[in-house]
Amino acid sequence: MCGILALIHADTSSTSAAIELHEALYLLQHRGQDACGIATCASGGRIYQCKGNGMAAKVFHDGQRVADLPGFMGLGHLRYPTAGSSANAEAQPFYVNSPYGICFAHNGNLINASKLKRFLDYEAHRHINTDSDSELMLNIFANELNETKKARVNEEDLFASLSRMYSRCVGGWACTAMLAGFGVMGFRDPYGIRPMVLGARPTEDGNGSDYMLASESVALDQLGYTDIVDIQPGQAVIIKKGATPIFRQVHPQLSYAPDIFEYVYFARPDTVIDGISVHRSRQNMGFKLAETILKTLGPEAVKEIDVVIPIPETSNTSATSVAQRLDLPYCHAFVKNRYVFRTFIMPGQKARQKSVRRKLHAMKAEFDGKNVLLVDDSIVRGTTSQEIVNMAREAGARRVFFASCAPPITHAHIYGIDLASTRELIAHNRSGHDIAEHIGADQVIYQSLDDLKAACAELSPRGASTQEFEVGVFCGTYVTPVEEYYFEHLDRVRGKAQAFKKKENARAAVTNGSASEQVMRRSFRRTVSEGGSGSLAKHVANEHEELTNGASQATDEMVGQEQNQSQGQNETEPQTIRDRMDISLHNFGDYSEVGYS
Repeated sequence: MCGILALIHADTSSTSAAIELHEALYLLQHRGQDACGIATCASGGRIYQCKGNGMAAKVFHDGQRVADLPGFMGLGHLRYPTAGSSANAEAQPFYVNSPYGICFAHNGNLINASKLKRFLDYEAHRHINTDSDSELMLNIFANELNETKKARVNEEDLFASLSRMYSRCVGGWACTAMLAGFGVMGFRDPYGIRPMVLGARPTEDGNGSDYMLASESVALDQLGYTDIVDIQPGQAVIIKKGATPIFRQVHPQLSYAPDIFEYVYFARPDTVIDGISVHRSRQNMGFKLAETILKTLGPEAVKEIDVVIPIPETSNTSATSVAQRLDLPYCHAFVKNRYVFRTFIMPGQKARQKSVRRKLHAMKAEFDGKNVLLVDDSIVRGTTSQEIVNMAREAGARRVFFASCAPPITHAHIYGIDLASTRELIAHNRSGHDIAEHIGADQVIYQSLDDLKAACAELSPRGASTQEFEVGVFCGTYVTPVEEYYFEHLDRVRGKAQAFKKKENARAAVTNGSASEQVMRRSFRRTVSEGGSGSLAKHVANEHEELTNGASQATDEMVGQEQNQSQGQNETEPQTIRDRMDISLHNFGDYSEVGYS
């Protein structure tokens, strides 16, 4: 899951597109906290961009970098972890100069990425610099557009190129693109898995309208855009500078099946996706979950529950409905620290458990001596749920029931959301009893898949009987065809990305001093005892794994560059070189060692 944006002002002399895009990034920040970026186009077709790892406030220096991005149109992107994404080089929007100068922002995943990469290498002869599906898709589109062999293209050329791109790509996506000096466009996969909306806003002088594309309607609402419409599955829209939108069905609609996880967890409650209110759908989930709880526990056991407690914040709406339907007291007994975001967290189980306690605090008076019903949006790995149950018991809860608004998650997500590998999912090959025992709850109650689909479908303008959803994570049946090899490929890519991120996090721990004193002390001793034959950052990562996960021994890689350099020694091992590097002008995150961070 990512957040994507595109904006074009009616006034081509405007230089403030980045200001609006920057504000919209904050409105969609929940859709991606790993990386973000903005690319703009000014008069003359000059492209400006700023992107990197981190949240919007960090990447744009609390807005200071926006002044470096003049232009009347632009794209914005927020990245949530997807398979393969980790480096600054994979921050978006992406850019290729040929043909015509194209910027590209992508939300989703391609499940035939290996095939596309071979095509680009052996037939199109286009170089791919990252492991990102987004870069693949951009280059497929660029290659098709290049086939026009024209000095200048029009909207018909663009629509035709998109149609040919759709015939090659398989997966779920919503994308925005910008052609230098021409305009912006948006398009959506033939199944409607990932969301996209378009809104218009009259200019202050009355000469035309500004247009914005976004992943969620809330971004358009907050910035004054109205007449909001959903881009349909298989549909594309092109907005040339100084013109109105042109819509075209570039591929037959194969289904209308938005990812149901948008309604369960990802989207903001004040968003409407494909005509379905996220807030209302979560209310329905709560009502239906309450009926399941009543059937599972029985009326007498339900009467013994003292309070319904949401796990903030996504489950707040559903938990309210559960309490209302069961006629039970409702209390926000977990207080969330809103100022803890993605600060450095070392890899490993204990670190993840600590992060839960940094974000949530249990009010003892609301738990002490009570039977509590905890309501959460879903249970993925179970790490967070286990720690929350522990916190409830430490606060004095007598019995703890745990209810999930989503069914058991048993399969990998393959359309752009890196939930976890199948073997990491707590519900994979486990019964409800086993899961309850694992997280320490007295009982776990899951929403049924039929009830979850009904909770959303009942609100659909297309009718409850015909509305479909992408629900593969719950049952293993995906809306697109999936080759068996893809799941092995996904695990390999995910493992590579996790290893890369672990190494980056270890370096950050040394730099900012956030590695624990015990880890730093032991790591330093190991580095010294080996005569400088292991970098401190690497040992920090390895020592942390030994302390938290019982790893047998640390490996010795990236040998003692820091100590050897300080002693003026010449006999050092070669420096480890990144396998990915972005050379965009403002991608400062890749060059922190020379003072650009």
